[in-house]
Amino acid sequence: MAETTIALYSHDSVGLGHARRNRALAHALDRHLPALTGGPVRGMLVAGHPDAGRDPLPDGWDWLILPGLTRGREGWTPRSLGMDPAALRDLRSGVIAAALETLDPDLLVVDRHPFGIDGELLPVLETLRGRGCRTVLGLREVLDTPRVAVAEWESLGGAARVASLLDAVWVYGDQRVYDPRRTGELPGPLARLAEPTGYLSRGRPAARIARTPRASPAPPPPYVLTVLGGGSDGAELARLAVAARTPHGCRHLLVTGPQMPAGALEELRDLADETTAVVRTAPDVPELIAGAAAVVCMGGYNTIAELLDTDTPALVVPRSRRRQEQPRRAEALAAVGALETRRIEDLTPEDITAWWARAVGTSTERTGLDLDGLEAVPHLAAALLERPSRPLPILPEVHSHAV
Repeated sequence: MAETTIALYSHDSVGLGHARRNRALAHALDRHLPALTGGPVRGMLVAGHPDAGRDPLPDGWDWLILPGLTRGREGWTPRSLGMDPAALRDLRSGVIAAALETLDPDLLVVDRHPFGIDGELLPVLETLRGRGCRTVLGLREVLDTPRVAVAEWESLGGAARVASLLDAVWVYGDQRVYDPRRTGELPGPLARLAEPTGYLSRGRPAARIARTPRASPAPPPPYVLTVLGGGSDGAELARLAVAARTPHGCRHLLVTGPQMPAGALEELRDLADETTAVVRTAPDVPELIAGAAAVVCMGGYNTIAELLDTDTPALVVPRSRRRQEQPRRAEALAAVGALETRRIEDLTPEDITAWWARAVGTSTERTGLDLDGLEAVPHLAAALLERPSRPLPILPEVHSHAV
């Protein structure tokens, strides 16, 4: 069997969640797909944040890091380069096209945003489809409120247009907990292509595969843990957690995330008492969650996916300012007993103190959830590679925006 070439794209305008999902998929595909196809696998991850490239990939895989764009008050703006946003978008689009047309992948997996930022992926998407590349849109299980999600599909020319450029939609969740096909977040043309995979929880790449291992900041057990994902919007929860009283006999480790502003990080360190250690990053967050007596965290997909593969009790305090994704995820998982959740507007340090006192020494049963998405995806990929790509339709051009 010939070698299979895979490309995974994420735009990464805010945080590293998209790139981290794709990295987990790359490791799973590299580990399982050769046995299913009978041939070797290689690949490239296209990402938009320099921190993404610090995470190691399997042999035969590499990162392509694009110049950064981020969301500003008036739309997309360069993260670092001092140039016109439209010119930077064109630069990114040209780099993506040159790389993927040369790589000529058999499978392209696009995380969350089917056409990329302001349509940057659309030209090469059409080219690759014309060559027979199978194209998949990978989605976290919660997008937003149905009204917002439908409006975003319409901004791309409608669900039918998006679906016409895809062979499949992989939904990274347990459909019994939350199903965007039933909520209306995935309209009919996309829902018909959708295949739930289970949460991307078990088998995520761990720190031990790092080329340069780093020491863990974990204190001796028992300890309680606060994790804030990327950290760009976690300062409010961090201040509440650092002001809470650590349970008797425990230490408290607070991992702010690499994008916590430097001033906020120093403020937290000044506020922390002798029982609390504040660090920006840790090489082994999944292991820290598994070893903790209790966890306070936000509700981003990757943090929750790592949490669900443990029996550690968790209080999830979701971000709600930009999207309703995190509150909807937390509420759905709380409804099946997988975690507890509180709105940050209703939370005080005393509440966290009381929750820690109640949670330490307990465990949470999560074995009934489908957590095997990283096992399922290689099988879905192998089945997709066995059949020809769907024909590429001729459709009117629509100006596209990232969802």
